[in-house]
Amino acid sequence: DVKTWSDWGIDYLKYDWCSYGKIALNNSLYELQKPYILMDKLLEEAPRDIVYSLCQYGMGDVWKWGKDVGGNLWRTTGDITDTWESMAGIGFSQDKCSPYAGPGHWNDPDMLVVGKVGWGPNLHPTKLTPDEQYTHISLWALLSAPLLIGCDLSQLDAFTLNLLTNDEVIAINQDELGKQATKIKKENGIEIWSKSLADGSYAVGFFFTGEQSPADAFVWDKEPAKRKISLNLKDLGLNEARTVRDVWRKKDLGQFSEFTAEVPFHGVVLVKLSK
Repeated sequence: DVKTWSDWGIDYLKYDWCSYGKIALNNSLYELQKPYILMDKLLEEAPRDIVYSLCQYGMGDVWKWGKDVGGNLWRTTGDITDTWESMAGIGFSQDKCSPYAGPGHWNDPDMLVVGKVGWGPNLHPTKLTPDEQYTHISLWALLSAPLLIGCDLSQLDAFTLNLLTNDEVIAINQDELGKQATKIKKENGIEIWSKSLADGSYAVGFFFTGEQSPADAFVWDKEPAKRKISLNLKDLGLNEARTVRDVWRKKDLGQFSEFTAEVPFHGVVLVKLSK
């Protein structure tokens, strides 16, 4: 198989556990690693470099040992679906994996579920609201996650294209330092995540996750409620003001030592803090 892939010029292998569970003797660490160690050996002997993606849904805390068996990235979770519960449940639980990400070895919380998604010809528009889609892309960028497009590229609408092609958001994801964001704050339905960048700046996401029912987040005029979320830069170890830039709107907001974002329900404000 590896020889065939090399002959074809394949660059990326996603090696899926799938029915190997019927072969594995048990769920011991040895059995979980065994097929991936074998494939790594064969890939090392291949005449071309092939990115090696382990897909076994996070079993055995794969983020702790995926690099040791040759993985360049590894799924940390089960399959994602295009619902808030699935996307947010996966994305906001990745903090435990942060120490194990870095250049050449990445945590993979699964593909992006924006645009038209589904199986085969039975596609449907994502069930995520626009604000939830901004949250999805922003969080995956902060997590240094592989940005794997899961929608039909031939049916991209303008909104989805904008989500996938904002160069400042992609730059946060692709930053050469390779740090994965960590959770700075979580309380009363809000979360703040921060990611150190190679130039000494920080990317920060302010999220209104909303520990309430969707109905509670709306007022009578049908406008979604917003939540003010504040961060004192001292919480990031910064003792001086920084220039705050809204990367989705590509707009500098001014200099702040304490910044407050007004965030829509299930939405995000994603900023870069620069000297």
